[in-house]
This record gives sequence, structure tokens and C-alpha cells, in this order.
Amino acid sequence: MKHSLQLRLSQHLTLTPQLQQSIRLLQLSTLELNQELDRILQENPLLERDDGPPEQPPGPPAEVAIRAADPAPAAAAGEPPATEAGSVDLDGADDASSAGYRDEAEDGEYPQLPADVPTLRAHLLAQLSLTNLPERDRRLVSLLIDSLDDDGYLTQSLEELCTMLPAELGVELDELQIALKHLQNLEPAGIGARSLHECLALQLAALPADTPQRAEALETVRNHLEVLAARDFARLKKLLRCDDTALRAVQKLVTSLNPRPGRDFSSEETRYVVPDVIVKKLKGVWVASLNPEAMPRLRINRLYADILQRNRNACSQQLASQLQEAKWLIKNVQQRFDTILRVTQSIVDRQRHFFEHGEVAMRPLVLREIAGALGLHESTVSRVTTQKFMHTPRGVFELKYFFGSHITTETGGAASSTAIRALIRQLVTAENAHKPLSDGQISEILAQQGFMVARRTVAKYRESLQILPVNLRKAI
Repeated sequence: MKHSLQLRLSQHLTLTPQLQQSIRLLQLSTLELNQELDRILQENPLLERDDGPPEQPPGPPAEVAIRAADPAPAAAAGEPPATEAGSVDLDGADDASSAGYRDEAEDGEYPQLPADVPTLRAHLLAQLSLTNLPERDRRLVSLLIDSLDDDGYLTQSLEELCTMLPAELGVELDELQIALKHLQNLEPAGIGARSLHECLALQLAALPADTPQRAEALETVRNHLEVLAARDFARLKKLLRCDDTALRAVQKLVTSLNPRPGRDFSSEETRYVVPDVIVKKLKGVWVASLNPEAMPRLRINRLYADILQRNRNACSQQLASQLQEAKWLIKNVQQRFDTILRVTQSIVDRQRHFFEHGEVAMRPLVLREIAGALGLHESTVSRVTTQKFMHTPRGVFELKYFFGSHITTETGGAASSTAIRALIRQLVTAENAHKPLSDGQISEILAQQGFMVARRTVAKYRESLQILPVNLRKAI
């Protein structure tokens, strides 16, 4: 076999580090972007945030911006950031404080810090400490408190708990049952229940004895809760031996109870959305603009840059590399927001009827249409519209909300699936509660309006809107 050398030309795509970073930043949400920037700022001394005093931008006030918890004020290069309304100079306030100033100040002018919500365990233990129970009983009740889940239910059986305790303690099942009774007498009512039936029954038992229909409601939650959930009112009236008026009172009383009494003490934190763009109607035209509060302000650290400029030697190669990376990052962040703005404005231009008339006017739109109009790849538009939010007069929406499949109309046109969902919601809202519309009837009504939607498609859209089926929407 003879060996030889050959020269062959070929083309292939190479992702440079700068392009890889640009793609990565584009798909990040605002929160993830700031976390990524914080990581890079710690590693690169040539890069820093521009936290100088912002200037008031011309144009509309910035009260439309939705803030995250303690967001960092930021703006893109070349755009003046919005000033934060209501800021207080605490140092100046201390210096200027006097007796007269203190008298004139209103309590509402001082920032109110949110009170810490006690945990369910702490709330129950505080009540337990005020009881006159013997120490052994208190310890058993405390054991049951530690066994509750976040909803306030006792998920383990008393028999199982009894077998888990050391034999030398000599804890009997009867003692745990007594301890459970003490636990179920604590607030909130329904705590320590082992099932939904027991939870609701405990809450009803805690109501005054003269509460209307209390006895019927107790019987319902103990023995006929599944019948009530299925809205089989005819059968339930026979079981309770009552009329429609009494049954309505029973249903109202049961539905007013809390099936998860421990949730009020949950420590889940509310997460806020910071919109990337703000849409307003200016001189009859819907215009998208970047939200200054979502845009980080970055700059080159002049101290290290001057040191690098004065010392051009082998030791400064690392600083030179970090300087180049800092310039790339600033450029890529700016390019990210420019792309988001271009895509958003293109969406707004095509969905202007939505901003005028609401969901029923949403038109069909796919990623390919936006990509073709802007000369971008479809995957780029997908990255831009994921976890990016738009603040509009109708609310805050993810950019992906404006895309959807189409439904053929009787005239040969197309309607957005979002518009069909809005019509279904309107029909269900306006229906007779005593004779709710079935999926087939909704399909027929839509067909009369020119929308050819199959019954199974109506069922799919109804489930996506979290609308109950017809038998569960029926009222007494």
C-alpha cells in the first residue's frame, strides 16, 4: 500500500469563545444573567458594574417597571437609566433629625419590614407550652408535631410511630391517641388530621353548634364527600334528606373550609418577574422599549486598564486576556438586549390587535415567521423568547405566549389557538350554571361562529385552561 500526502479544502463552522458566550447569554433569563455576571465579575478584575448615580431619562416615568426583590439599578450603554423613586438618604436624615422633625414625621414614611411568619411547628409548640399537660404528654404531642407534613397532616399511622419509639420508653398506643386529641385541639383547626375527611370534620366540629347546616355538613364530609366532589346533587339530597336550599348551604359551608390548614405557615418565598421589555402605545403605534431595570450596566475598570497600558510585558498577558474578555462580555450583553428588542418589536407589530382587543384577537404566529422577518435562525428566536417577559397594559407575558398553532376557519382563514381558548373561557363564564355546556356543545357553538374545532380539541383546550368538565361545573 502506497502512502501519499493530499491537500483538501473544506468548509466547516467553528464556534469561537465569543460566539459561544453570546449564545449562552441569549438563552439566560434576567435572574440567571445577573447570576452569571456576578460570577464573571468575581473572576475578572478588568470588569465592574457601573453603579454611578443614574440620571432621570426623558420620556414617560419609570413607574411601569416591575421590580424584583432588591434589583440592581441598571441601564444599557448609551441609554440613561431610570432613577429609583422614593430613595432616602439615611445619613442625611440622621444629620437633619431634630425634635420638631420627629414630631412632623408620619409612621408611614418609614420603611416597613415584613414580619417573619412563624413556622407551623413553632406556632403549635407555642400553644403547647401554654397548656397544663403533664411533661410526658407534652413530649408525645411534640413528637406528633414533628411528624406533621407541610399541609398539617399526620402522614404516619399511630401504630407505625409507636413501633419506632424505643421500647424502654414504654409508650402505649392509647397514649399516642390521647396526644393526638390534644394536638387536634390546637389552632389552626384541622391540624393533625390523617385524611381530608378528618381534616374537614375537625374544622366543622370547631364551629359553634348553632351554625346552620353544621350537622348535615359533618355527615357529608365523613360519609359522602366523594358524592359532593362528583356533584351528584340528586343522590346527595336523598342521602341527607334535604331540599335544594339546605344542600346549597351545606355545599357553601364545606367549600369554605381549608383542606390544607398548615399552608398558611409555609415559608415559600414569592418570586417576582422583572420584564425585559415594556410595551406602550405612543401616538397610536405600539412600541417596545427595553426595561432599564433589567439591563446591567458594565464597564472596564480604568485602574487596571491604565496599569495594563503602562506595562506592556510578559507579566501583563493575563490582564490583556481578561481585558479582551471584558470587552467581549460588554458587547455580548448589549447584543443580547438588542436582539430581544428586535424580536419583541416584531412580535408587537404582528400582534397589535391583541394589545387593542385582548386574547380573542390573537393571530397565529410561529417562530419561523419572526426568524424570516429579522434574518435570524429559528433556534435564536426560540432562545430569545424563552424566559423573557414583556410588560404590557394587559399584564406581563412571556414572549412565547404570543406564539401558537392555528385553527382553520369556515372561510378558509386561520385563528390562533390562544384566541380559541379565550372564546372557550368566555362561553364557560357566561354559561348557565344549572345547565353547563358540554365539550360537544362548545364545539357546535364555535362552528356557528366559523371556527372548525373538534370536540376532543375543545376538551384539550379546556383542560389547559384548568376548566372542570361539565359534570363538575353543574350547580344545584
